[in-house]
Amino acid sequence: MNWLQRFKRVPLQDVMGHRIAEPRPTLMAGVWLVVVLGVPLVGLGMLIDAVIQLATGRCVGIWCWF
Repeated sequence: MNWLQRFKRVPLQDVMGHRIAEPRPTLMAGVWLVVVLGVPLVGLGMLIDAVIQLATGRCVGIWCWF
């Protein structure tokens, strides 16, 4: 299978006279995307900022702006 074919839209299919809707991103998919990708990345960034602050004594994190 060509990599470009993976991203092609599948035409609507008729099953027993009914059209099946295309799969689409949902709100829960967005929530899980944030949970699975966003939370670990923010946590890793906070950990890196904390290590830099402990090593150098200089605050470089976002929380230093407030």
